[in-house]
Amino acid sequence: MKTADTLASLGENEALRRIFPLLPESRSTILGPGDDAAIIAAPDGRFVVTTDMMIHGPDFRLAWSEAGDLGWKAAASNLSDVAAMGAVPTALVVALAVPAETPVSFLEGIADGLRQACEALAPGCGVVGGDLSVSTTMTIAVTAFGDLEGRDAVTRSGAQVGDVIAVSGVLGEAAAALHLLFAEGIDAAGHPDSQRAAALRDRTGPQLRPSPPIADGPAAAQAGATSMLDLSDGLAKDAARIAVASEVTFDLFSLALGADPLTAFHGGEDHSLLATFPEGAELPGGFRSIGVVLPAGKHPVLLDGTAVDAGGWDPYRGWSGALG
Repeated sequence: MKTADTLASLGENEALRRIFPLLPESRSTILGPGDDAAIIAAPDGRFVVTTDMMIHGPDFRLAWSEAGDLGWKAAASNLSDVAAMGAVPTALVVALAVPAETPVSFLEGIADGLRQACEALAPGCGVVGGDLSVSTTMTIAVTAFGDLEGRDAVTRSGAQVGDVIAVSGVLGEAAAALHLLFAEGIDAAGHPDSQRAAALRDRTGPQLRPSPPIADGPAAAQAGATSMLDLSDGLAKDAARIAVASEVTFDLFSLALGADPLTAFHGGEDHSLLATFPEGAELPGGFRSIGVVLPAGKHPVLLDGTAVDAGGWDPYRGWSGALG
């Protein structure tokens, strides 16, 4: 039986030779992978840049995720940060640190996931470079770039009293899927189990392969959004971030948060877009009203006018150190 090619057996150059053809191309590329650095066009004269990491253990469990899931989620979480500034994603730089015994086919799967996410969520965005190294802990680091297309960036500090609070995308679905994995995707000893997780895939997509509404970020900027961010840490915590930065209070309406308002309020990793718009503005794309901006008070976030715990997603809180 043939032994699978691993990073250790093939080496970096051969592994990269196999991966490069699988990566998505960027329409903004002037010089792509293969040199010391990439060159990408910045027709606006400015560019948005953000970076994020996914680390085996606190951020994902290999027993629950396929290689393509990891590539997809790494792309999606960074694309949504670019979109939250009102920019159009143009390029990604991806760095992987993986155990030496990792099959190269697994790395190819990550590349497939990156390509699939870019094609589905941000057509024209692609991978223009990165790095590959060896580590005992698998880590995926992505840096994303975006084009403001002549518009002002939409920041967290612009919300005004009287603005409508709106969201585009799901609320609480990623947290519900993660809860399901911890409840049913484990073996008798409580360890993450790949077979049991596979049986849950039709209900865990929002966690493993989130689909943020990337196009609604630039649409919100064009529609006059006064503030915006990506909901990575939960509606409560992220709403508080805008409220504090803007020196206002957010009053959210539980009836607008779906069938499970508490999960929607506290659950993280949806990567939906939270924004504020002037009163009377026509909400673009998939945005829907979920609250109103009030003058600053003792608490940055209210739920139906009542102060509530504004805690949200924290991948390190309560983490046992187990990998899975």
